[in-house]
Amino acid sequence: MLILPAASLVYLIVGGGDLFNTARHSCLSDFYYGTYGQENVFIASQGCFNQLDLSSTRPTVLPLGPRPWDDSLLIWLNRVAVDNSIASQFDHAELTDFFGGLVASAESQEAAGQQVFGVEEAHPDIVVDSPYMKPNNAFLKLSPRLLPKFEEILPRFWKYTILPETPFSMIPVPEPAVDRVRKILDSVKFNPVVASLVNNISVPQMQQDIRFLTGEDPKSEIVTRHSFSDGIKIAANWIKGVIDGTGASCELKPFLPGFGPNIVCSYTPTVETNETILLSAHYDSRGSFGNVRAPGGDDDGSGTTAIIAIARTVARKGVSFKKNVQLCLFAGEEQGLYGSRAYARELRAQNANLTLMIQADMLAYHVPGEPPQLGLPDLIGTTEVTQLVANLSAIYSPELKVGFTPACCSDHQSFHEQGFPASQVFERAGPIADPMYHNSGDLSDRPGYDLEQVKSIAKVQFATLLHSAGFELPESDD
Repeated sequence: MLILPAASLVYLIVGGGDLFNTARHSCLSDFYYGTYGQENVFIASQGCFNQLDLSSTRPTVLPLGPRPWDDSLLIWLNRVAVDNSIASQFDHAELTDFFGGLVASAESQEAAGQQVFGVEEAHPDIVVDSPYMKPNNAFLKLSPRLLPKFEEILPRFWKYTILPETPFSMIPVPEPAVDRVRKILDSVKFNPVVASLVNNISVPQMQQDIRFLTGEDPKSEIVTRHSFSDGIKIAANWIKGVIDGTGASCELKPFLPGFGPNIVCSYTPTVETNETILLSAHYDSRGSFGNVRAPGGDDDGSGTTAIIAIARTVARKGVSFKKNVQLCLFAGEEQGLYGSRAYARELRAQNANLTLMIQADMLAYHVPGEPPQLGLPDLIGTTEVTQLVANLSAIYSPELKVGFTPACCSDHQSFHEQGFPASQVFERAGPIADPMYHNSGDLSDRPGYDLEQVKSIAKVQFATLLHSAGFELPESDD
């Protein structure tokens, strides 16, 4: 085991699935700060660290010192999985240039007493400590005042998460919750009524909706759906109004100052139960390198449009559900799953009876020459929920080729971390290939943007909802 200086009282410990499994049965379970991509992050006290035998998991360990927080933000960076067709060749300069930009910004504000944690040789007067930096992830300490500049210059294939101020519990999905999903899985077979309902999703209506969300529709006032923008507030009120109009009861739920709110829409069940099925997407977006325009046509206007399309079909066909159904649109996903984490923790505090949740994130980009696809998460999520989605895809959207994607992780992670059965649907069985990913050109009117593929995936989401929640139709539609 690595011997570290006695004065180093707090340790960053980073590792994969083996470390996660070890941590569940050790003091590390009290120091969990989340899973990001393929890495599990812990910030442990020296007392806990001294008890650990990590020889079998061989994590990366970084001493942070006795007071790692001060007044700064601790930020985890991870590089998303992207296809070689759109990836620039990674080298060390990609991150060092980024850190250098932060240092330059910090230098211009030094009079305000700001500090940035980055590359030591870049500017020793404002560096707090040596960074953890690997080809696909990094850890840094940042003054809150530098966060806007940080977002402006962050390379587009990197996502960041501000680590919570305190650790949170590692909550496995309980076996009875998994058994309940297994029962649904065992009961699934073709239902012609479900087939008729899911095929009723309207592509022309989806086209109108996505154009409004991206601002391509001249009647739309949305310029951007960045989490801190006026545009996201316009989008929130518009989405709420649309889904309210389908018979749901929608609530705008703020979670942090400055962010757009979460949108939580609920359908009252026809049977007395607290059992709930939840479908979701995130409606915030991100542009490219300082451009304030963040239309988010694919990421994640496509997932948002799919949720709206399901709601519109529920209204058009007069569907009522036997169990509680929630359609949720989360904000703050691009800054680290903030909105969904707030709501998942709220549900956990209520000991909510959540049977399953499925997140839709990026459904529209179809690589030329490839078949339409459905990507399912390869690491984070509940296997049985993922299998349920795959089985229903084979029944109701056989045109989709189903496989796994390393493009991880969206808002389903927030629920998985709170012990709720959860999974995700994605546009491709492979890494991200959309050339407009995290780009101000992420519009719907462009090559490769495929609303037929969005409909195919939305059919799978809707079928999962109908089979899991149970439903009734007006007598004339039975």
